[in-house]
Amino acid sequence: MQFDNFLNKKVIVTQVKGGSKLNDRQKGNLIGLGLRGIGTSAEVKATQAIIGMIRKVGHIVKVSSAA
Repeated sequence: MQFDNFLNKKVIVTQVKGGSKLNDRQKGNLIGLGLRGIGTSAEVKATQAIIGMIRKVGHIVKVSSAA
């Protein structure tokens, strides 16, 4: 997914899979994104750092643009 067009805009990140089998860095990225479990969502501003975090856990989360 191309995240460059989301830069500096609000995005909604939703966790769709469990994170129990992730390594510690990936778990830290989920916490940093504000996600605590399956079905939780967080609205974040898409900076370069946030986009990098989303890429690391892209197989666990779903990203959509905020209204």
